Amino acid sequence: MIPTQRVILGAGLAILLIITAASIGLDVKSRSDTAWVNHTVQVQKKISDLRVLLRRAESAARGYEIYRSQGFNDEFQAVRAQISPALADLKRGVRDNPDQVALLEGTEPLALRRVEVAAEAMRLRAANDQAGIAALQGKSEGRGLMDTVMANLDHLSAEEERVLNARSQDSRRTGIVLLGIDVAGALVILLLVVMVMRESQRTQVALKSTLLETTAEKHQLEAAVAERTEHLVTAHDELRLSVNVLQSTFHSMAEAVLVIDAEGTVLLSNPAAERMLLHRTGMNLGNLRALSDVYHGDGVTPLKPDELPSARVLRGEQFEAMEMIVRPHRGGPARHLMISGRPMRDGQGDVSGAVLVYHDATISRETERQLHQSQKLDAIGKLTGGVAHDFNNMLTVISGNTETLVASLKQQPELQRVARLIDDAAERCAELIQHLLAFARKQPLRPRNVEINAAISDVAKLLRPTLGEQIQIETVLEQGPMTAHIDPSTLTNAVLNMAINARDAMPNGGKLLLETHRVVLDEAYARANAEVRPGPYVMLAVSDTGTGMPLDVQEKAFEPFFTTKEVGKGSGLGLSMVYGFVKQSGGHIKIYSEEGHGTTIKLYLPPGEGATEVAANLAPQAEGGAETIFVVEDDPLVRNFVTAQLQSLGYKTVAAADSRAALELIEAGQAFDLLFTDVVIPGGMSGRELADEVAKLRPGLKVLYTSGYTDNAIVHHGKLDDGVLLLTKPYRRNQLAEMIRKALGGGTS
Repeated sequence: MIPTQRVILGAGLAILLIITAASIGLDVKSRSDTAWVNHTVQVQKKISDLRVLLRRAESAARGYEIYRSQGFNDEFQAVRAQISPALADLKRGVRDNPDQVALLEGTEPLALRRVEVAAEAMRLRAANDQAGIAALQGKSEGRGLMDTVMANLDHLSAEEERVLNARSQDSRRTGIVLLGIDVAGALVILLLVVMVMRESQRTQVALKSTLLETTAEKHQLEAAVAERTEHLVTAHDELRLSVNVLQSTFHSMAEAVLVIDAEGTVLLSNPAAERMLLHRTGMNLGNLRALSDVYHGDGVTPLKPDELPSARVLRGEQFEAMEMIVRPHRGGPARHLMISGRPMRDGQGDVSGAVLVYHDATISRETERQLHQSQKLDAIGKLTGGVAHDFNNMLTVISGNTETLVASLKQQPELQRVARLIDDAAERCAELIQHLLAFARKQPLRPRNVEINAAISDVAKLLRPTLGEQIQIETVLEQGPMTAHIDPSTLTNAVLNMAINARDAMPNGGKLLLETHRVVLDEAYARANAEVRPGPYVMLAVSDTGTGMPLDVQEKAFEPFFTTKEVGKGSGLGLSMVYGFVKQSGGHIKIYSEEGHGTTIKLYLPPGEGATEVAANLAPQAEGGAETIFVVEDDPLVRNFVTAQLQSLGYKTVAAADSRAALELIEAGQAFDLLFTDVVIPGGMSGRELADEVAKLRPGLKVLYTSGYTDNAIVHHGKLDDGVLLLTKPYRRNQLAEMIRKALGGGTS
């Protein structure tokens, strides 16, 4: 090699050494940048873990204050013990940033004080120190501390996010520079080759032809290197984009995903697995199984070890939508899961691992259950409503004639006593039928705007002598005016029924709590609870500290005649009546119960609009008259009884068995002063349609309706139409006389 070639080669090698040194330095920096990025991610996780611990402590304390459950106390103490170490660990993580350290040192005493306030509240609640609880709540210290702590943690998290972005950008710049140096090195090599080739051309004429060929190859090499470099850069960008998309998709999935190896070790999981399966970093499938009891889709039959999804998929099975019920040991809500499994195989076709995907179907299954329950109750309601109508017709005759019989046997005490027994039995039958009609949502409600707090206070006074001294009654009523659009008498009966059930669930005494609140049921709650319309409600909660209900009893609690009491101790119609009243009023009812911890029944009632309406005073007992009453009743027993009663009151009567016969008499000129018609009659028209038709012939027509149950002829949206007078069957002679005088004195159809 000639001296000129040696000089050129030496210079090229020196440049290559410089490029190599720069490349090594940048590679070291790139590794350092990656380490700092990982460090910042860990700090973010520590901030998130601390925030979760504080929320868990606050939730456990609140749960203990409400339910006095030792489980909530244990959970609070366990979480409390983790908070100080978590704060210390976080301070070590941010020690490279003085501002972050200062902010965290200012936050630490606030967080510890918030935990101490919650502990103090639990201690006062356990001691039943009402004065201490009121004083502590009056300070409102806990919420302010928690808001400040969470704001500081948000600030810490935002600062770490900023640092993470800055370090990530620095790392990307370093990578780009490193790639540029690598390309520059390749170009220097090419340049050296070109220079040596040119020098050889000038000094070796004999190799001219070979040099020309080398030059052509050199051009091809340059083009190939440039093309390869471009492909590498493009491929690197595409790969980075694909990885980012896959990571974002994986971490944002609502389904929990576990990737396991052949031994059941979890290789990869997403955040949904932490929420749904309680999986934490470092857990294997054995650890997960130890946290919960697992059942088949029926929620009763335990899953055997070889039936578990992981066992099946590691045997090479592939499956979709496997149903499984998981009940955590720590007492959280059960989850209904749908699992899909796919085995992973190595190059030889052997199972090397698996992918399991878990879908949480808890809400959809609960919605299906509620819808099925609602449909079943509606079907039972239709049946009971029809039966009640026929029974009321018979009871009208029995009650009315028995009342007459009792009055006529004053001179025969023994027979009168027997007649009174029959009368009392008929009265009890009437009450039973009214409960059935309430469940069937066919009772004639007379709703008005009721001040709910005043109504509940009055009911509480009524309950004290009813429930006995062993039951402590408390009320927690939200302050301020709060009206509900309901039938007040039916509300009183509903609360009384729930209170009696609560008393029976506390045979050794306990506490009954009546609460009122303004609430808003949102779209999410409406989707999870069948037949609920989102919007504002007045919530009335009746809670006891009794024996509670298992899930299977809760599902049947609203069915008529279902009871867990001994024979003769209950009819099983109390909650059925409450259910029908709430539904007919346009509201919603929900049971929350746990065996051994009591029951809460929440009634969500429609809010009132406008001023509270005062109930009208009862009218004095009415007498008879001399007017003519046109009676339209298809049941001959009832028709004969009513006409006899009216005639005994001094009225003249005209009777017809159906709408067609009645209309023919009226069109023929039959005179009368009041149309007294059953709502449900044969002849092609209902009682309401008959009254509308007669009103065309006789403007100013006065009408009184009667029915064993109401339907949409005179009832809409659960209440009587305006201006409609209804006498419900069965009725007594005095009730008949009073309503006849009321109808003749004013109200028209």
